[in-house]
Amino acid sequence: MSSSSLLSPSTPHPLQPYGWDAGWEAEFAPYAEQGFVPGRVVRVDRGLCDVVTLAGTVRADTEFVVPRDPMKVVCTGDWVAVDPEGGHPRYARTILPRRTAFVRSTSSKRSEGQVLATNIDHVVICVSLAVELDLGRIERFLALAMSSSSGEALLHRSALSWESGAQPLVVLTKADLVPDPATLGHLVQDVETSAPGVPVLPVSAALGEGLDVLAAVVAGGTAVLLGQSGAGKSTLANALLGADVMDVQAIRDVDGKGRHTTTTRNLLAMPGGGVLIDTPGLRGVGLWDASTGVGQVFAEIEELGRDCRFHDCAHESEPGCAVLAAIDTGELPERRLESYRKLMRENQRIVAKTDARARAELRKEFKRRGAVGKAAMEAKRGRLR
Repeated sequence: MSSSSLLSPSTPHPLQPYGWDAGWEAEFAPYAEQGFVPGRVVRVDRGLCDVVTLAGTVRADTEFVVPRDPMKVVCTGDWVAVDPEGGHPRYARTILPRRTAFVRSTSSKRSEGQVLATNIDHVVICVSLAVELDLGRIERFLALAMSSSSGEALLHRSALSWESGAQPLVVLTKADLVPDPATLGHLVQDVETSAPGVPVLPVSAALGEGLDVLAAVVAGGTAVLLGQSGAGKSTLANALLGADVMDVQAIRDVDGKGRHTTTTRNLLAMPGGGVLIDTPGLRGVGLWDASTGVGQVFAEIEELGRDCRFHDCAHESEPGCAVLAAIDTGELPERRLESYRKLMRENQRIVAKTDARARAELRKEFKRRGAVGKAAMEAKRGRLR
């Protein structure tokens, strides 16, 4: 019987707890014929990766899958074809096509993306209630989560929609620090307003509250935990895993921040079903081709924009702007529009680094804004005369 034998209820595949299914079996079939074995990457470290296989976790060299494109390097969550037992060292020979990938831009000035996790079904955005909520940062995380892309989409730079990509979920950690139910309810409502259509779940790992609901949501798929240092990701991971697998350190009382207790991305199977990927705390969350995600996070602005007088309305000072009208009536909070503008501008700059048409559109937009500003200044001078 081959290492990728057909799945059946009576004899489940040993890799099924890590997400192996009939789809992966079909993708792997050509490599099974060549004698390779399937495995899922649970950790990557300096050119080597830990891969869970039929025979357990093995250490594999990634020398044969080191592309020039940083978006295609081996990443936690990948399914790979590995040399059979007996070789030393053993090599990961190829990466199976990714279903989804969570990508952010790097801090370098070059146009590069960094893949944080692959083949994910749920993006769990962890937000600590130990500090004041930063709704803008939550919106930024959501824009990335809703733009989780497939391997094919990464090649063509067009992100998958939320419906066909990873599902986002906002988890408000350390809910025990907000004992007043009314206050907690208001905080949840504030986040729901900034995350339309996205589940928002308050959780206390210390008291065990909300964990059963979260475990039920992510069971049966792969979930990645994202958030800043001190957001309680490792504590939450330990609670879901039922063991102290991840190191946890105390956070500072002043600002709720902590040191990076997780320094690598680790993939672990949960006892109740499903797979969890814990990630280091993210200081910077740069967008990467996230126009689809930004549009979905700010769906109400996109909807209002369809009623603007001009189809290319920038919602700044144009006559007949339905978005600005909604600001005036109080239907739309001004903070939401400012956040929308900021993320859209940032995303345009990222895309323009590699897309000539986008660069031309960006230059055109700068000129238009300059003309609008000049006209406003001249009108102001006229009134002062």
